[in-house]
Amino acid sequence: MAVTASFLSELDEAVARGNPESCLRALWHAADVLIAGTYSEEQIWTFGEVIGRLAQEIETSARAKLAGKLASSPNAPYALTRQMASDDCIDVAWPILSQSERLDTETLIACAKSKSQQHLLAISKRQAVPVAVTDVLVVRGSSEVVTSVASNAGANFSGSGFLHLVRRSEGDSILAESVGLRKDIPRHIFHQLIAKASEEVREKLRRERPDIETDIHRVVVDVTGAVHARFGPASKDYFTAKRTIAKLHEKGELTEDKVFELAHSLKFNETTVALSLLCQLPIDIAERALLEKDREPALILAKSLDFSWPTTMALLFLGAANYRITAGELERLKLDFHRLNVKACREVVTIYRTRKEEAFGGAFQQPRRMI
Repeated sequence: MAVTASFLSELDEAVARGNPESCLRALWHAADVLIAGTYSEEQIWTFGEVIGRLAQEIETSARAKLAGKLASSPNAPYALTRQMASDDCIDVAWPILSQSERLDTETLIACAKSKSQQHLLAISKRQAVPVAVTDVLVVRGSSEVVTSVASNAGANFSGSGFLHLVRRSEGDSILAESVGLRKDIPRHIFHQLIAKASEEVREKLRRERPDIETDIHRVVVDVTGAVHARFGPASKDYFTAKRTIAKLHEKGELTEDKVFELAHSLKFNETTVALSLLCQLPIDIAERALLEKDREPALILAKSLDFSWPTTMALLFLGAANYRITAGELERLKLDFHRLNVKACREVVTIYRTRKEEAFGGAFQQPRRMI
């Protein structure tokens, strides 16, 4: 330890009075000594202070080389590692972001939230990616980043993260396949993925994972009618859903984000109860709005709540047979949704709320004239 302290002291003095060439030589010498030795965290910190001073004056190519040396080292100084991971130059940041085990989760999250897509791609390739980090990557990452992290067996996802993966996989067969091959995907989210996946994706999943072929078949068969199973006011599922959602409503936590989450989780009962409470409509009316072949009632309820198109689309898929809507129909529904007027839709819902004896269809036909 005394020898190390003496070496660092001499090195520090050399830095103070050396020229660029000698400082660069000192940098590589210090890095090699650090990587090859066994030191306490205090000693590693001291190395980091000296190497950090030397690294301030070197060119980008040299910093990238230093990052490459330290990326796989268990002796990499924490502060220096964080500094290089946050470097705007991807050549410097890449080896640290993709490999270093000395990099803390907070720094990874910060980089995922603020740095370039190449930085995010580097993070997606780490041997292990924490849930808090993947939650950012699946929202902010490009298609390449999301596909990369979905294919990474060492990445961990929250329920919300998986929902985002399924949502982003719509129309992206490569991503859908990567998500479907994950063994940690929750079953109810796997149901949603398979229900929306193309036959090509389903066939690829059958070929690459024969163990889930039976499950895929069962899901495809089950979802044909499962969502449309009516639940009456005396059913156990109804009371459970009503109790759960009512508590959220009382706490002011029944937000659009929550409705989106419920719909994407294929929680039909809970979603129906949520719409019933938010629109102040009978439960059977909210249910019928979701299940009507004429999708206009669902559009009207969503627009009356001033929901965004992504949330409305989740409601439409939830109520659709097999959770499938053709691209052409979805585009038409999107145009209809944007043409609807929030105020007009709220008036229709209010009218129906006060005139319950009127037929459901008649009450919800008026917005076409109010657009």
